[in-house]
Amino acid sequence: MATVFGASSDHSNLDIPTSLLFNRGHDNKLTFTPGSAGATAERQKFTVSCWVKRCNLGSSAAQYIWEMGGADAATTRFICRFDTNDNLNVNDSGTAFRITNRRFRDVSAWYHIVVAVDTTDGTADNRIKVYVNGVQETSFGTSNNPSQNDQKGFSHNSEHTVGRSGIDDALSFDGYMANFDAVGGAQLTPTNFGKTDTNGQWIPIKYTGSFGTNGFKLEFKGTGTSADSSGMGADTSGNDNHFAIGGDPNFTSSKITPDTPTNNWANLNGQGATDSQGATGTLSSGNLVMGTGHKAQGLTIDNIMLDGGKWYFEVYLVTSSSFNTTIGYRNSDNGDDTPSIEIENDGQIKKDGSNVGSTDTAFSNGMVVGVLLDWSNTASRKIIFETNNSAHSEGQQTFSTGSQGFHYHGRESGSGSSQIYNFGQNGAFFGNLSAGNNADGNGLGNFKYAVPSNHFAICSKNLATEV
Repeated sequence: MATVFGASSDHSNLDIPTSLLFNRGHDNKLTFTPGSAGATAERQKFTVSCWVKRCNLGSSAAQYIWEMGGADAATTRFICRFDTNDNLNVNDSGTAFRITNRRFRDVSAWYHIVVAVDTTDGTADNRIKVYVNGVQETSFGTSNNPSQNDQKGFSHNSEHTVGRSGIDDALSFDGYMANFDAVGGAQLTPTNFGKTDTNGQWIPIKYTGSFGTNGFKLEFKGTGTSADSSGMGADTSGNDNHFAIGGDPNFTSSKITPDTPTNNWANLNGQGATDSQGATGTLSSGNLVMGTGHKAQGLTIDNIMLDGGKWYFEVYLVTSSSFNTTIGYRNSDNGDDTPSIEIENDGQIKKDGSNVGSTDTAFSNGMVVGVLLDWSNTASRKIIFETNNSAHSEGQQTFSTGSQGFHYHGRESGSGSSQIYNFGQNGAFFGNLSAGNNADGNGLGNFKYAVPSNHFAICSKNLATEV
């Protein structure tokens, strides 16, 4: 079972309510240019802290988390990014200071990344420190140090960018970002931003110190598109260093999500998703969209491997010229194995590869398919499928999976068709429908239809309470 980061009964004094979803390959970025450069001390000493949850990994281009100092200050840009092989890289306009040996490939976890700089330190190796989840990184494939007393891009009066490179649209982050603190004038430690709880997990706390002149705090609570206190890039540090949003027309409030380090939500995992037909997973938008015109088979909700309880999620079928859609459970990624239970685009229910009945409703454009999981009895698990809030007796199938959790299988190979998922964090399906505003019995989630009795959204707060 994968660790569910954030599923803890010991709650931090900072409950983070929202994150911002960045979609790679689009103009999803936040930008701010200080009116004037900060004091020398702010450019020699600074700390950047943020929480990230990755989605699509390694690619042909690096994924920039942030860049301090933009295209008009090419010699001062200071960068934190994931490289194409998923190492964490801290560099200055092409000069690599720290490249970790460790690769960050867990798309189910929230990582807390802190980069702390003090170029005035007489010990060269102390001038740049990198921490992940409260622990200092010490194993690097590349390690260089800035010259003593160097001034870097932070607090320079040039563009500061979050979620993308300021000079290349392809160098963009893919995933969720939360609670971004940028502090000028001090090289801080992770304990200013987080702590270890009684379960040994690293959790966020509120930073209470000064941010310096050009520092900022992004909590991603706003929904507006302007660079002001109501915007998605509002600075809540008190400095009013508000960020403007990028030019992508889809980069709107629909990308403000409740998936955070203090409540981690399920999404799909396309890593290694193949089956006997040789298809690979193609996911986007926070791993909640199974791509148009692609096959994505053998996908696993393995950030939360369910081995008990009752759960509910929804799948929206986007307008399509031809559906060829499968939604259900498989014991493995290969073929129609045993046990398996699936609903297909013509309304057929298949169990262990054989048809056990058909609903009177085939899939159609704009339909919402509800999936009810009763995993409370490991000897006799149950799946019920609903179409547009109507349950079908043919879908009420029980079977034994032994020690297996919920191994999701989704396939979308129709011409122009795609699926959008809502485990409770995407009630409007990225603006395709009006949200139903239906929460589960714990008050969590936003679903199109009423959550069936005693079923719950798949998120870490529900798992922590052992619903």
